[in-house]
Amino acid sequence: MQEIHIRHSEAEDIEAIKDIYACPKAMAGTLQLPFPTLKKWQKQLSELPVGVYSLVAVIDNIIVGQLGLEANQRPRRKHVASFGIAVKDAYQGQGVGSKLLAAAIDLADNWLNITRIELTVFTDNAAAIATYKKHGFIIEGESAQYAFRNGEFVSVYHMARLR
Repeated sequence: MQEIHIRHSEAEDIEAIKDIYACPKAMAGTLQLPFPTLKKWQKQLSELPVGVYSLVAVIDNIIVGQLGLEANQRPRRKHVASFGIAVKDAYQGQGVGSKLLAAAIDLADNWLNITRIELTVFTDNAAAIATYKKHGFIIEGESAQYAFRNGEFVSVYHMARLR
């Protein structure tokens, strides 16, 4: 197994991050639309708002995954963060997502004083659900017809991990 390195994303990583979310499986597992533009991703990642952190997974100098962690800035929800994650299709099932998630949990727990991390995940994304459960997330509820994907409505689970 190849070594996976996690680090904060840099401006020169934006095109590689865009390419991750353009992969068919990564797009199907997220709320992204087809044909993402580089300009959209440059705008989104070039100046991250306060409380937003972008991590990338790197194997042999290739960016193979990205996780965006957003710490809530509302006074009564400062203990909460949420995230989105994607792994390049060819690297799924190799521990990339798990390594990114472990790094985000460490950042949240030990540096940001986050006690609740929450997410939504499509109910048919068994691999992601298993990864989240492995890291202590539990299913708290379900929303039917949450999003439109590939010509049909799909449901999501709401999951959270409490420290």
